[in-house]
Amino acid sequence: MDATADQAQTSSTDHPEAEGAADPAPLTAAIDVGGTGLKAAVLDSAGAMVSDRVKVSTTYPCSPTKLLDDLAGLVGRLPHVDRASAGFPGMVRSGIVLSAPHFVTVAGPGSDIDDELSRAWDHFPLADELAKRLEVPTKVANDADVQGAAVVTGTGLELVITLGTGVGTALFFDGGLLPHLEFAHFPFRKGDTFNEQLGERVRARIGDGKWAKRVAKAVDCFRQLTFFDHCYIGGGNAQRLSGSLGDDVTTVDNSAGILGGIKLWESGHVGV
Repeated sequence: MDATADQAQTSSTDHPEAEGAADPAPLTAAIDVGGTGLKAAVLDSAGAMVSDRVKVSTTYPCSPTKLLDDLAGLVGRLPHVDRASAGFPGMVRSGIVLSAPHFVTVAGPGSDIDDELSRAWDHFPLADELAKRLEVPTKVANDADVQGAAVVTGTGLELVITLGTGVGTALFFDGGLLPHLEFAHFPFRKGDTFNEQLGERVRARIGDGKWAKRVAKAVDCFRQLTFFDHCYIGGGNAQRLSGSLGDDVTTVDNSAGILGGIKLWESGHVGV
């Protein structure tokens, strides 16, 4: 087992198969948990989407039980699957949530933190509990890690930045996921964190032009911090960027948040 093994966990429930029957092409329910929306689709064994993507808004307050209810309802709208994967916006280790910055708030990102929700999410075994609800083996990892697994080439040090409700990051070296670091909560400029300077609330307030300039500064900061060989920028707000961020930066489609779900089940990738 390699150094990436603690980033996600497989949890399973009784899922009987016909005796002697093989499953050469399992179907995967790939779930993307976001601060503003929950999305899911079914992927075949090659990672191709074989169902329409379904989506619902994330509603607050969002306790673990509420999120499980919403995800079970979302996946219930999809065809039958053999397994599931989920990208979660927070620190996840071995399928256990160590931080859930969006979901500990009263009314979503930027609102007050609820102490009861903080206690509920602290070390919540999301992979295990989601597996029970969906009744299939399930893996959970940080959402930027999952998205990155779908887009990296496996050459050198590759940085993934996701821009949506908040900011996410992931680092890969020669295709292997490095231990997750919550760069989003570190100081960036004027005493604010990357999240506080680049999140959706700020973008909506200052406009795309100023926000894009801040993103460029953030990319340069990460360039000096990590000396990445290539950087990929995804997430729902990546499409709002304008101008070149350098030859070593590529903007990727937000669908990677779902398509990366198949990588959780592939040898040498997240959580294996």
